[in-house]
Order: sequence, then C-alpha cells, then structure tokens
Amino acid sequence: MTLRIDTLVVADPPSAWAEAGFTVDAGGTCRIGAVGIELVGRDRGFGILGWSLGGLPPGAGDGVDGIPTGRSDTAASSPAVHRNGVTAIDHVVLMSPDLDRTVSALGDLGMQPRRERDATLGDRPIRQIFYRFGETVVEVVGSPATSGPGPSTLWGITYVVADIEESARFFGDRTAPIKAAVQPGRSITTLRHQELGLSVRTALMSARPPRA
Repeated sequence: MTLRIDTLVVADPPSAWAEAGFTVDAGGTCRIGAVGIELVGRDRGFGILGWSLGGLPPGAGDGVDGIPTGRSDTAASSPAVHRNGVTAIDHVVLMSPDLDRTVSALGDLGMQPRRERDATLGDRPIRQIFYRFGETVVEVVGSPATSGPGPSTLWGITYVVADIEESARFFGDRTAPIKAAVQPGRSITTLRHQELGLSVRTALMSARPPRA
C-alpha cells in the first residue's frame, strides 16, 4: 500500500487563504483535490507544520525524518472549488539536510523513489528525488554532496490550476512572469505569497497536457 497525503497543517489564518481565493470551510480547512489544508493560525508557528498520512504501516512512529506526522484512516472528502483556479496539489517540496537519511526514512515506510534529477537552486547544486503519495508528488530536495543535522521540513506547495493565464490575472502583480516548466508542455509561475499573508512558498502550474 502506498502512502497518501490526507492533511497538511499550515500556520496561517483561514482569512488570509480566503482572501487569496481559496475556499475555506467553517472549521478552517481548505480542501484541494484529495488533500485538506488545516489552517491553524500564527500562534502555532510559521509555514507547513506537519502532515497526516494514509497508509502508514503498523508500528510507524509519529514523525517522518523529523516532520510531525499523524495517521489518517479517513476517506477523502469532496474537493472544493476555488475562485483562484486551483484544482489540485501537483507536488509538495520537502527540504532535507541529509538526503541519504531521508531516503532511508521513506524506504522504511515502503516508499521508493520514482525518479531523480540534479539541478541548481540559486548557485547551489541540488538533487531532487520524487515520490508518489496518492495523487500528490513529494519532491525531496537537498544537497547531493553534503549533509547536516536537523529535521527535514515541508517547504512549499505547487498547485495545478485550470487556466494559468486566468490564475495569474487573478493574483495580478503578486505573480512572477509565466514561464515554461521543467515538465514538458506545462507552464509555471510563482506567487509572492507573503504579500497575501501566506507563509507557505507557493507556485501555480498548468495541468498536464493530454496524452497523444
């Protein structure tokens, strides 16, 4: 059984996400595809605090390489419609200070990488290792040559949008110019999330093109 992301816990106020065009229910949860974003407010900290996963094997602890982790056995509820055009989460970025350690921790949960890619972040070489968690990809990012202590962290979210031009118009000057994504046939833009009161690094990506 593969793992799936059921919930991401985010230290943002629900009002900020609502103002950014997300539909948030009365309990402070934003349902995007099969994933719920639980918005718990600034009192809890900053950014993505942790997650709950479905499909965890018996005996799994309460953390994945230092990321606070809950167990979920609930069926996914229906996704909401968002006026900013977001339809699903394409991938969640997990920053690792020690790639070998993170890969080993995920392997202990039965997860195997789908692919790897070497790239740069700024002027630093990085390695991206991709896993499939249900309908969502987890992109593990770290240095290919060095390692350090400390926990891994959930760093950012890239969303699928129905029409990237329309979504960029919705956010206006809070988006970077649209450019070609690494994935063939797709486009991407990043959101100036802090200007919207969001603490999660955010990108918007066009849907996968239909297969020929």
